[in-house]
Amino acid sequence: MKMFAKHKLSVLVLVGAWIVVMTVAGCGVRGLPSENPPIHPNPNMDTQEKMKPFRKSEFFEDGLAMRIPVAGTVARGGLRENSVYYTGISKTGDTVKVMPVDLTMELLQRGQQRYNIYCAPCHSRVGDGKGIVVERATQGGYIVPATNLHEPRLLTVPDGHLFAVASNGIRNMAGYKHQISVADRWAIVAYIRALQRAQHASIADVPENVRKELIKQ
Repeated sequence: MKMFAKHKLSVLVLVGAWIVVMTVAGCGVRGLPSENPPIHPNPNMDTQEKMKPFRKSEFFEDGLAMRIPVAGTVARGGLRENSVYYTGISKTGDTVKVMPVDLTMELLQRGQQRYNIYCAPCHSRVGDGKGIVVERATQGGYIVPATNLHEPRLLTVPDGHLFAVASNGIRNMAGYKHQISVADRWAIVAYIRALQRAQHASIADVPENVRKELIKQ
């Protein structure tokens, strides 16, 4: 029994010593000052064969990992020669009056879908600025106004202004250029114009072959 107890004690001492060693080693890995290379028993994918900023390169003669792009090359997705299409701003720095895309039924339908997803929660599906987010915020005692897209001033602003706001945001509205593609932002602009036209339409806006049916109703 005494030998068994002595053996058990020795095992516990060894286990305790191992725990202490691993704890100290772990602390070293996590950033304690040391002149020795860090112990990294489980590297996973922490270190990969790739170039990183300011890292020394053994491949290039100058030893620099950061390279100057080859003249005339453009990163994938970075070619944006049509600046008006991508920014809604002309070469003179003004927002373009008319959107640089063809107005089609497909564009309006796409714009309606994207608008209902990204814009309607605040501006509402009809664009009056009374979306569900605004209503719930008001009920909770918060004031989170959303612009009424049918305000007279917005009926005459350039299409490029609406695109720029959707892209970069304005006042308490965040920009959506990272969430919504350029094509979809123009589609939303087209749909906003359709909403505005619907709210301020006259009989002259109705095609002649449809007017008679409306008058009958």
